[in-house]
Amino acid sequence: MITFHIVTLFPQSLDSYLNESILKRAQEDKKIRFKFYNPRDFLPKLTKGKKKLSYADRRVDDKPYGGGPGMVIEALPVIKAIEKAKGNKKKVKIIFFSPGGAQLTNEYAQVTVTKYTDIIFVCGRYEGIDARIKKVFKMEDISVGPFVLTGGELPAMIVIDVMARQIKGVLGNFDSREETRAASDDVYTRPEVFEYKKKKYRVPEVLLSGNHKLIEEWRKENREKLV
Repeated sequence: MITFHIVTLFPQSLDSYLNESILKRAQEDKKIRFKFYNPRDFLPKLTKGKKKLSYADRRVDDKPYGGGPGMVIEALPVIKAIEKAKGNKKKVKIIFFSPGGAQLTNEYAQVTVTKYTDIIFVCGRYEGIDARIKKVFKMEDISVGPFVLTGGELPAMIVIDVMARQIKGVLGNFDSREETRAASDDVYTRPEVFEYKKKKYRVPEVLLSGNHKLIEEWRKENREKLV
């Protein structure tokens, strides 16, 4: 089983995706599991005796040194969260999401789930996380595309989805991964013909031929057109 550890201020934001469909089934089959670590839970309890901590008590962000807009997440709460996730585990990889990081690929995902049993995702927010966390822990900067997002939670879900597909048993039929075969981006199902606004739309004849060689050639050609 591979454990995905997610360090995030907003763990509930991932629930709807991680607990549905294939990823839900993979958890039930004990192929993968998720653990969450909220940096707010690792703040020093300076208000002992209070039954409930206020928002101010649970703040983990502060103004950036050097000036500038926005707020920066403090290092220590994140460090303690990572430390908890890492524990004494041996085969651990820590991933930090950054637009300037290495581009995520299927190959990277496959190598990662083959080499490591525990993968920690550090999800930033606001203007980012105090960079000193990278001096405490060795981690890799990963990007899911040339754009900036509000936080690291969405990239974490993307990377988890890509990685989970590379684990045998998650998809049922391991060979169904499109990235390992000559799949086309264009797919068709029943009915063979349907009509919409007096125009008929048909399935390409080659897919009805039963000739698997021609079908694979057609799929390959269609995929190459998009490269």
